[in-house]
Amino acid sequence: MLIIHNAYQQRGGEDTVVEAEFDLLSSHGVNVKLFSKHNDVIAQLSKVQIAARTVWAADSAREFEAMLLQAKPDVVHVHNTFPLISPAVYWVAHKHKVPVVQTLHNFRLHCPQAMYLRDGKVCEDCMGHIPWRGVLHGCYRGSRVQTAVLAGMVSWHRAIHTWDTKVTRYIALNEFCRNKFIEGGLPPERMVVKPNFVDFPAPEACTRDGFLFVGRLSSEKGVDVLVQAFGMLAGASLRVAGTGPEANLLQGVAGLTALGALPGERVRQQMAGSLALVLPSIWYENFPRTLVEAFGCGLPVIASRIGALAELVQDGVTGLLFEPGNAQDLTEKMHWAMQHPDEMAQMGRNARAKYEAEFTAERNYQQLMAIYAEAIEAKKAEVTAR
Repeated sequence: MLIIHNAYQQRGGEDTVVEAEFDLLSSHGVNVKLFSKHNDVIAQLSKVQIAARTVWAADSAREFEAMLLQAKPDVVHVHNTFPLISPAVYWVAHKHKVPVVQTLHNFRLHCPQAMYLRDGKVCEDCMGHIPWRGVLHGCYRGSRVQTAVLAGMVSWHRAIHTWDTKVTRYIALNEFCRNKFIEGGLPPERMVVKPNFVDFPAPEACTRDGFLFVGRLSSEKGVDVLVQAFGMLAGASLRVAGTGPEANLLQGVAGLTALGALPGERVRQQMAGSLALVLPSIWYENFPRTLVEAFGCGLPVIASRIGALAELVQDGVTGLLFEPGNAQDLTEKMHWAMQHPDEMAQMGRNARAKYEAEFTAERNYQQLMAIYAEAIEAKKAEVTAR
């Protein structure tokens, strides 16, 4: 099989997921190859070249076709095509009658900014429409020109039926996102759900203390809400692992330790010794990998009651939920957690049980192979019906 991924300039959870699935398939004896581009190349291109490639990257399509003909895969699994690969690869696979599976890591097929977020609030103005409103507001990086390029890509491929005829199966990471994608116009009969996974052994018993945040320090992650809430919490400690544009908000906060970017093993060590992971996001997180890592470590999660987080974290069972953007509510939930360590420990055990039931590597392998088999059969039926 072939995996397609356009890697990001700033490495994130999506890149990690691609590597994890590649390694998972390889470890089970699947002959898997990777067709990839890296966005570091963008610095060498003009704005016109980037715009053209976003809509249709002819050179990437030719390179991919050569690899496809050589590898002869049963299925192609796409993660990200923006901007150097482009949706042209779907058409190449279709030309050679190879089924395409697309994992939807964000909302870019409906929202140029990819997060349904504008001015710090959820925005669904482009849901199910030509995304001209996003262009008007310059939602992608504050640029109307760059947003127009993305809106043009989405609209053009919608017009030529790329999204509804050239992708055999879409993978949404949870039911909330599946419903949003369908609401935005993707075909429901082609949409399946498969979560992210991690491969963690059972955690060892240890003393747990303090709160932990892991992730990019950016506005959509609710860093300002976390800092404000923690500032109202007496006698607590907070460790923050990550870097980003809002790192300055951590400076001078009593009881807060900024750890910077940490490798995976160090993150797991932090999770093993924390009372709870805090996820104060203000956008529709698709499936933060840190959440499943926390569950794997037997760590309960205090999360915003928004989007998929309200589905993934069961309030009072695997963690606690608070109103998104409400620092006072978050403070109250963190205070409750500090006052009820036994209940939090039970939530941690429940989180580990949920991990073992739904988010292990073996479970994910079975789900992946079932999706691939379904896509292969669907493509055969489509070809036969022509």
